[in-house]
Amino acid sequence: MNDYENAIEIKGITKRYDGFTLDNVSFDVPKGSIMGFIGQNGAGKTTTINTLLNIVKKDAGEIKLLGFDHEKDEFEAKKYIAAVFDELPFDDRLNAIAIDKILREIYEEWSADTFFGYLDRFALPRKKKFGKFSKGMKMKLQIAAALSHNAKLLVMDEATTGLDPVVRSEILDIFLEYLQNEEHTILMSSHITSDLDKVADSVTFIDKGKIMISGYKDDILDTHGVLKCTKNEYKDIDPEDIISARINDFGADVLISDRARCAVKYSGAVIDRASLEDIMIYYVNRAKKEWR
Repeated sequence: MNDYENAIEIKGITKRYDGFTLDNVSFDVPKGSIMGFIGQNGAGKTTTINTLLNIVKKDAGEIKLLGFDHEKDEFEAKKYIAAVFDELPFDDRLNAIAIDKILREIYEEWSADTFFGYLDRFALPRKKKFGKFSKGMKMKLQIAAALSHNAKLLVMDEATTGLDPVVRSEILDIFLEYLQNEEHTILMSSHITSDLDKVADSVTFIDKGKIMISGYKDDILDTHGVLKCTKNEYKDIDPEDIISARINDFGADVLISDRARCAVKYSGAVIDRASLEDIMIYYVNRAKKEWR
């Protein structure tokens, strides 16, 4: 295995489609961490993930996975990568016993003991056909398979969408367990920000194919804030400080990106902490500047 500091390094990735462009996307995912990759549906999360997995060919840019070039060293890199998608990639007619036999031939480090251990833990049947599985069971099955071949990097695309809170919580616990090994890294795309609030170390936010923010989650949450003010007070706020403002009948809620500076500049103003969801919503409305 290579020696590397970042499990994923994406530099200037561009992919053009008719009506959508992934536009010069760059971010790094440090080894041993969980990065939440957030954005609304259609923002470019899946395109980015498909590009880094080389399912989709990029038009420009560079990608390194675990220190490997994602195209030249694709075969070597993918031995150590597991991907979990929104839809089950296995045939509905198969069952867990069949999947164990298939994946044993594909992955050098496949462990049937680990796989069946996860199935027992998730209370998943071994002989039942996948076509009879619920959405939650299918997701647990994918995760069991993903974590059973000694993968160093786990890439999840909207994997918790549509699952009930109990199943989501169970899956997030498994991820935190997986990360106890400092060689392990997770990139987790989602528009469910509450899941990422719980587990992510860092966050990258994409909107309309462009990266809006990328960094450590705590730094992003510490620097951003929602300033609450009357309509008259809002008129006095420097437009430079405003990411976007939600205007209502009583006043305005304004997302700012430098809470400490604004607390001094607008002394006496109420500035609440911003959640990841606030940050996502206000940045999405940035072009409008003001919205309801």
